[in-house]
Amino acid sequence: MNYSKETRDIDFAYKVRHALNESAEKLPSQTLDRLANARKIAMSRKKADTPSAALAIKGVLAGNAGFSFQGPGSWMGKLGVALPLLVLIVGLFGIYHYEEQRRVRDLADIDAAVLVDELPPDAYLDTGFTAYLNNAGE
Repeated sequence: MNYSKETRDIDFAYKVRHALNESAEKLPSQTLDRLANARKIAMSRKKADTPSAALAIKGVLAGNAGFSFQGPGSWMGKLGVALPLLVLIVGLFGIYHYEEQRRVRDLADIDAAVLVDELPPDAYLDTGFTAYLNNAGE
């Protein structure tokens, strides 16, 4: 089996703990008392758990050496959000306007072709001709 180093270390620690637990039953009572006293002393000297504090600077981007546009009330931060939204809205409006103009041009071309062409009025009632007009506009 292919165990990682961490898995092997944990397995070794479990084996050592098991061996120590088995041999602890065979220790004399004086040794067990000394070990218990040493444990009490060690626990009394243990430092209390205190939460650690870390400095986190808001809005720092990677590679900008601490310069940030995200300061409280920063107009650059607000512009950094508003400008891309404005560009997106203007771009979408431009695409819509372009597509509408193309559609109007295509319909005008069909209307001009129909008006210039000499067709009998019955041709306009034909369903095939209507389907042709609908497909030609796409």
